[in-house]
Amino acid sequence: MMFDYTKSVLERVSFDPSLFCKELEKAIKALLPYEMDLLREWLLTFTVEKPELKQCLLIVNS
Repeated sequence: MMFDYTKSVLERVSFDPSLFCKELEKAIKALLPYEMDLLREWLLTFTVEKPELKQCLLIVNS
């Protein structure tokens, strides 16, 4: 499933906020609408411990 792949990529690049945002933009283009809902939920929990990534949530919510 594309969602699982996207999650693993985002976890691997989470050390760099700009790279994380770029990968998130790619994911938005590739995911289906229901997968985007899953991604939003996952991002909210994932970024709790990584506040430097919260800026990237704007990409998903726009």
